[in-house]
Amino acid sequence: MSNVRARSGTGQLLATGLLAGLSLGAPCVLLADQAVLHMEIGDSSRKGREIPLVLDGITDTSTGKLVTPDEIARQLAGTGILFIGENHTNQAFHDVQLRIIRALHEAGREVLIGLEMFPYTEQAVLDNWNAGRYTESGFVELAAWYDNWGYHWNYYRDIFVYAREKGINMYAVNSPRDVVKSVRSKGFENLTPEEAAHLPPRLATDNDEHRRMYRAFFDKDDALHMNDAALDGLYRAQTMWDATMGWNAVQALRQHGGPDAIMVVLIGAGHVTFGLGSERQIDPYYDGRIASLIPVTVVDADRQPVTQVRASYANFVWGLPEEIDTVYPGIGISLMGALGKDPGQIIQVSKKSVAERAGLKVGDVLLSLDGMPISSDKTLRRLVADYRWGDVAKAVIRRDGREMPLIINLRRSPWSP
Repeated sequence: MSNVRARSGTGQLLATGLLAGLSLGAPCVLLADQAVLHMEIGDSSRKGREIPLVLDGITDTSTGKLVTPDEIARQLAGTGILFIGENHTNQAFHDVQLRIIRALHEAGREVLIGLEMFPYTEQAVLDNWNAGRYTESGFVELAAWYDNWGYHWNYYRDIFVYAREKGINMYAVNSPRDVVKSVRSKGFENLTPEEAAHLPPRLATDNDEHRRMYRAFFDKDDALHMNDAALDGLYRAQTMWDATMGWNAVQALRQHGGPDAIMVVLIGAGHVTFGLGSERQIDPYYDGRIASLIPVTVVDADRQPVTQVRASYANFVWGLPEEIDTVYPGIGISLMGALGKDPGQIIQVSKKSVAERAGLKVGDVLLSLDGMPISSDKTLRRLVADYRWGDVAKAVIRRDGREMPLIINLRRSPWSP
């Protein structure tokens, strides 16, 4: 369960966080530093300038002017797809998503919602939610929320409840995780016919600016010290993920939306930044208007102010306050998962995390938590979801061949510059 604090104003950009995602075969990255926000890449009409970032303000990057959510809704008339980037564990990002969805709905638009957290092969569970067949707790259980995603349900709860109350249907757009893993490990040319059937008909596999951005997300001091081959595998998977989510969003819009419908895709910000991810992937086969909105925190993790971003970063940027800690606790470790024979082996411990303070180390094997065996990273995510700040968990680990107990205090640590 990685709860890594990103080192720029945008938070965790790509889908599941670098190391937690590896156990799912998923591509994911940590932001390197604030410099990513200022890369001169993306749309040629905007990449040559910067725009101000305003706390609690929304900046239209085409003009540099501040706009309101209602004004965004009006400006999006005629736009068919809106990507809203997120930091998965920052509640303020999800509040932004809900406010934009509400503004569009109240403006009279037919709204559809695309969801990164579900592979498109599991649309049936969302259909049941849309139709009101599940209670909230029943949905979390039957939809295998903590298997498919892993981030706390409550971060997304208000969006799901509002959508069902207002008759706004939700659609799964992600890739089956096994296919993403295969793309990462085998490459596109070695996929089986069954695996290849999950890919869009066309996929833009490489782009210099996208690759530069992708590599810039990695911290040079990352614990895994990935070599070029590993980074290339993750880049392939990231490209496939971008393409599949974009393709499935377009298909859902075409199949279920009317002529004035807008598909709002809730997606990790790294799939959207600079228009180089999902937006670039769907451009060849979607001729409608596409827009993006990405929140950015106005203070980075080094407590340095973020006052400007590159205008090509997104169509709209929303300035948010600094987040010291997540609303719901995380331990701050990533497990080997399906990559190895010992799924509970710790392959990363986040700096200043609960795990680091508890004394957990890379190489330890997490055997159990409060008496529950840890058979996979999924099991760990489900267990951690029940904890709150201030709780104490009793762990059993194996270190250097010996089993030993360990107390994990789930306490926030005061921020120190």
